[in-house]
Amino acid sequence: MKIAVFPPNSLILADMVERRGHEPLVIQKEIRKKVTDPEIDSPPFNITEEEPIKGLKYAAIEVPSGVRGRMAIFGPIIDEAEAAIIMEDAPYGFGCIGCARTNELSMYFLRKRGIPVLEIHYPKTREETMEVVNRINTFLDELDKSDDSEEPGKTNETQEGKTKEQVEE
Repeated sequence: MKIAVFPPNSLILADMVERRGHEPLVIQKEIRKKVTDPEIDSPPFNITEEEPIKGLKYAAIEVPSGVRGRMAIFGPIIDEAEAAIIMEDAPYGFGCIGCARTNELSMYFLRKRGIPVLEIHYPKTREETMEVVNRINTFLDELDKSDDSEEPGKTNETQEGKTKEQVEE
């Protein structure tokens, strides 16, 4: 399955998704498409005039052009996602903090899609880290099971209310 990860440039989450046999949808892949395009004259200035216009699909005209430009990149990730992992309260070094409004809008669209979403908080202790890793792995494994059983939406829960024992089962 194609899994959107948030923050959208988290190499840690992308690696975990890939190790479980899924395709991580990350911003690095979207940016790569833009900087290797022969039409772009001077990377890293890889935004064209069309990017904010494409962003209008996701954000109103009154929204600052920077948000629309970012949404032109994040939007295809959101549209393509079959599931998502959202890490909240991550420190600056974990992934793209960028624009708070873009982040809120991206998470809103991911939740609104009706796809399975795992929302977790950044761990602060070793025990919390192990629990987060277990929750992510369990979530990804459940996606495989729901894919096999042809019951879409079965895993559409955030797992926030589950106990550690329920997640590890």
